[in-house]
Amino acid sequence: MTSFRPLPQLNELNRPFWTSGADGQLRMQRCRSCGHWLHPAGVICSECLSRDLAAEALTGLATVEAVTINYQPWTPGVPVPYVVAIVGLDEQKGLNLTTNIIGIPVEDVHIGQRVKVVFEQIEEVYLPLFTPVEN
Repeated sequence: MTSFRPLPQLNELNRPFWTSGADGQLRMQRCRSCGHWLHPAGVICSECLSRDLAAEALTGLATVEAVTINYQPWTPGVPVPYVVAIVGLDEQKGLNLTTNIIGIPVEDVHIGQRVKVVFEQIEEVYLPLFTPVEN
């Protein structure tokens, strides 16, 4: 599939995050010493300074923390409007992702909305997008 989205350059640190959607699971780095989640991935825990880090699965559930609707066609072929949001993942306060909210009209996205991860595969990359949780 050809995408209008720029893809990340994969490396040893970010590969688990960008490819983990292959099995439907969102994964991020977590400190094995103190349990702190790190995003983006690093080589040392920002909380306890441990180097014992590994990718672990998250629930994929989050809350919309901030939202904007983009109407400007910045890139040819990109359908507008689309939603850019910051979602707060359930596992840890401050563990946020900037993403797109899909699957509903853009005007229905709101702060406080519960969402779950879905993935868009492009080559070997699985982009984490979010869609509303069904009640």
